[in-house]
Amino acid sequence: MPPDNVQPEIWFHNLGIYFENVPRVAFDIFGFEVFWYAILIVSGIITAYCMAVVYAGRSGQDKTVYTDLLILGIVTSFIGLRTYYMIFSWDNYRGQPLLRAFFNVREGGLAIYGGIIGAILAGIIMSKVKRVPFTTLADTCIPSILVGQVIGRFGNFFNKEGFGGFTDNMFAMRIRADAARHIPSELWAQRVIVNGAVYIQVHPTFLYEAMFNFVFMIILIIYRPYRRFPGELLPLYMVGYGTARFFIEGLRTDQLLFFDTGYAASQIVSVVFVAIGLLWLIIAYSRGRRPVPAKYSTTKRSAAKKR
Repeated sequence: MPPDNVQPEIWFHNLGIYFENVPRVAFDIFGFEVFWYAILIVSGIITAYCMAVVYAGRSGQDKTVYTDLLILGIVTSFIGLRTYYMIFSWDNYRGQPLLRAFFNVREGGLAIYGGIIGAILAGIIMSKVKRVPFTTLADTCIPSILVGQVIGRFGNFFNKEGFGGFTDNMFAMRIRADAARHIPSELWAQRVIVNGAVYIQVHPTFLYEAMFNFVFMIILIIYRPYRRFPGELLPLYMVGYGTARFFIEGLRTDQLLFFDTGYAASQIVSVVFVAIGLLWLIIAYSRGRRPVPAKYSTTKRSAAKKR
């Protein structure tokens, strides 16, 4: 419980953790504001790149391929992030100059599934250009994508957005009402008043997803040397992340809807991801174990063969 004279902006009251001030803006340069959201996105990209390069070096790959993939991936992922969001929130952009609206991201408007699709597209293009198996790129980059998602998700924390409905579970998060963005009426009806401050109490869905992605990343890193066929990490990612995102998305109050269906777009995409991933795994497993090229493996067995 914070002192009587403290009105924290964010408060995990069941965990006894609170933050008095959680600014959206990290700093400004000659009046140009730099948001924590942007810093975390960039930090996630850099961390993901470094992780991929380290594994590429350990597995005997050409590291420069991943530098080129980074450059291309930034472009295709940004296009995917923004396009996905604009398609499923078109009413907000109708009548605006399309190019100007596309690059006006300072008020938010990025959707992770669009970025994932863009990253996969970059991998397909780079595999053709560099003549590197797409499956090799996938096995190298999937854990990196997850670590990028873990770091990037905390941008929602600083923006006080991307939360779910009311809860009083262990991770329940209170956001001071004057700091929160886009408060739905049902949350306002269940507001909490503490020390004279008004709070909404919500599921921290960004935290749920970040925790799942971190654990899932560790599991895939441990499993990667023992994968049953080249590229296996991609369908495993599609099934695992798609399943988790389906349920987490169901908690959110700021869902992008799939046109006029009334269903959340990310839940529909999650179902598609899971279906594709499962079909891929079933077909691949039915063919039996296929050897992973020694130069792309880091198992003790392959290391012994090299000696």
